[in-house]
Amino acid sequence: MLAPSGKYEGKCAMPGGRLTQQERQQIALGLADGLAYAEIARRLDRPTSTITREVMRNGGPTAYRADLAHRATERRAHRRRQSAPRGRQAPPQPHGRDADAVREYEEMFTTLLMQQGLPKMMSRVLTCLYTTDAGSCTASELVQRLQVSPASISKAITFLEAQGLIRRERDERRRERYVVDNDVWYQGMIAAARSNAQLAEAARQGVSVLGSGTPAAARLENIARFVDFVGESIARAAEQARDILYTSPEGAAEGADAPGPDRG
Repeated sequence: MLAPSGKYEGKCAMPGGRLTQQERQQIALGLADGLAYAEIARRLDRPTSTITREVMRNGGPTAYRADLAHRATERRAHRRRQSAPRGRQAPPQPHGRDADAVREYEEMFTTLLMQQGLPKMMSRVLTCLYTTDAGSCTASELVQRLQVSPASISKAITFLEAQGLIRRERDERRRERYVVDNDVWYQGMIAAARSNAQLAEAARQGVSVLGSGTPAAARLENIARFVDFVGESIARAAEQARDILYTSPEGAAEGADAPGPDRG
């Protein structure tokens, strides 16, 4: 039930604490009313990321159930307590970071990657690489940090590399490291543009097979034109972003003095 102020009545937890069962019931009511995550978060005085993560890790907006979500959270907390070594604390975070805040952020980022279509383990590995100061990890470091099997890491790495989301390199000790950096984003966008070009070409092949001027051929031609336009836009934007965002001021100044290929 909503109070005149627009917030749910009966809220009983501070914004920074764990979600209560009552808050989860209010989330379920908000979802049933068709409210956006941001609106539910506003009414509960919670970050939108907290609501997004809560819903996505407990069945999504159509399957979320407050009682099931609360029991699942209690089970996860119980497993964490059991698996934590007794008498030992988690290693301190670099740069004075709050360990709980970092863990919450990593869970939220993983959830968002899963919403984009990445499988859970691949999302966890990618989040781990993104939030590591070095921007790279070895397989053993990923195993230790994520507490999963080497086989799970190997499978995730193979998938992410095939998608152009990470790359491999060897460090000074000849160990294989998996890297995310600015060039990975650029190469990933270029790979997406190439994939779009292949799709456009396949659609145009269908035009000749189905007969030019037929409704089916016209549909495929429209697909090809649309995908061509999007793919070219992606490639152009990736080139511009790399030149503008990732070129050092010194390099840009030197480049400004030399004529480019189109300047004569």
